Amino acid sequence: MINPETWMEIREGGFYCVPAECYVDPMVPVTRAVVTHGHADHASRGHGRVWATPETIDIMRTRNYVADETQTTGLPYGQRHDLGGGVTLWFASAGHILGSAQAVFEYQGQRIVAAGDFKRHPDPTCAPFEVVPCDVFITEATFALPVFQHPPLEDEVEKLMRSMRTLPDRTHIVGVYALGKCQRVMKTLRLAGYEHPFYIHGALKRLTELYESYGQDFGVWQLVSEIDRNDKDRFRGKIVLCPPAQINDRWSRRFADPLPTVASGWMQIRARARQKRAELGLVVSDHADWNDLLRTCRETGAGMVWITHGRVEALEYALKKEGINAKGLHLIGIEEAAGE
Repeated sequence: MINPETWMEIREGGFYCVPAECYVDPMVPVTRAVVTHGHADHASRGHGRVWATPETIDIMRTRNYVADETQTTGLPYGQRHDLGGGVTLWFASAGHILGSAQAVFEYQGQRIVAAGDFKRHPDPTCAPFEVVPCDVFITEATFALPVFQHPPLEDEVEKLMRSMRTLPDRTHIVGVYALGKCQRVMKTLRLAGYEHPFYIHGALKRLTELYESYGQDFGVWQLVSEIDRNDKDRFRGKIVLCPPAQINDRWSRRFADPLPTVASGWMQIRARARQKRAELGLVVSDHADWNDLLRTCRETGAGMVWITHGRVEALEYALKKEGINAKGLHLIGIEEAAGE
């Protein structure tokens, strides 16, 4: 068996597949890039050619991450593709957001899976995570500490709806990431019986429309900017969705008695909730928690686990205690991943 480090290297731009001459989720412009999903810490501008799922390519176009001259190849889950140099590439669902994928590289009888960001909790807005047996598994470690045990999203949505019943005159302003978190929260609220229109910040519009083009139904929603600024009572007892930075910004002053709320995996840490000035914290994460990170590494059967981004040392230590050959890596990039 060949040494996987001879054909999948760590370079300044990220992981580099040597025989196929391409990078995985590079943070700098490169000639050839395999992109696992559309968040800004994995998808960037300036690449000459991009391989991703069709949904991720559409997300990158929507966010202006690909230029007209960029060559794109959209691969649906499971479709095998000759990447060159004897390397076969295919994508498996990562369960993170719409179109998110694990990049599966096969070379000379060996398989390396670059998981990107992933989660194991159910999500009505994207395909569920698929366990792919492999020789090397590359995992993130955003929430790789035992304290992080993510509750079901339905429980956190019920917490929000209970707050609305208790405080019917307040406007619940919920800070959510524009890609993935926003749509997942909206869909789960609908499934829980929330019947009022959603009012959303303009920054959430294009990606919500993109999700709808893929068959998601969020019911009635309206841009806050389309409402008369003097009509504050319109928002009482309703949900307003916006980027997290806006919940305590001047923008929020247009609402009647706003109640700042943040939906994030970090809300499990009280200091983070205080830092965000959230009156209500919802533990909502699009990443695997501690238990799911451990069980995923086990279930892949990988002889080697490479760990990136986040609490690398803690996960490396825990896996080594179980007899798994784990290696913590420190890549240049954004540590607190988008869509947290």
